[in-house]
Amino acid sequence: MKFKVSDIARLTGGTVEGNAELEIRNFAPIESATTGDITFLANPKYSSYLYSTGASAVIIENGFVLEHEVQATIIRVDQVYAKVTQLLEIYSQLRNQKSGIEQPSFIGKDFSHGEGVYVGAFAYVGNNVSLGKNVQIYPHCYIGDDVIIGDDCTIYPGVKIYHQTKIGSRCIIHSGCVIGSDGFGFAPLEEGNYRKVPQTGNVIIRDNVEIGSN
Repeated sequence: MKFKVSDIARLTGGTVEGNAELEIRNFAPIESATTGDITFLANPKYSSYLYSTGASAVIIENGFVLEHEVQATIIRVDQVYAKVTQLLEIYSQLRNQKSGIEQPSFIGKDFSHGEGVYVGAFAYVGNNVSLGKNVQIYPHCYIGDDVIIGDDCTIYPGVKIYHQTKIGSRCIIHSGCVIGSDGFGFAPLEEGNYRKVPQTGNVIIRDNVEIGSN
């Protein structure tokens, strides 16, 4: 994935000092960046690396005063950390954005979805599942019957979502999560043993929730 320095400056509201037509392919730390990388300087203790970095472009604060000539192209912005975070969000979204239903995968009956949905290979999607727009279901996921997932959600590889689970919009479920499995319920019997209580409820996750791996 490639961006021009001018594109990055436009996205961040920055000003360019140097070659605005350079192509940027990746983010990298200022001390180890090479040609094609973009990096940033936010902590003054790393200032010395600005003059030796191999990066093609460096994002710095508007008020930063250069002590020597810099080989890299400079992009000056207000609030470096905030602007870098913004760029990383855009980069991550574009890198991960896929669409279509890969094969082999299983799609049950009465499946509905919005625009831009992606279902990866070897995923299982049960009956009466509803996916909002731009939902990303990565390979090897299990989506049980009657599951509802809102817009702009990302379900990473290996997630298992049991039947009747409801997930809001803009949620991220990382690899290895299991959503909606049985709780711990056992009824004591006169004989001194226990009988498992059937778990008939469901899980509801609201909007803007991120759940870490496993």
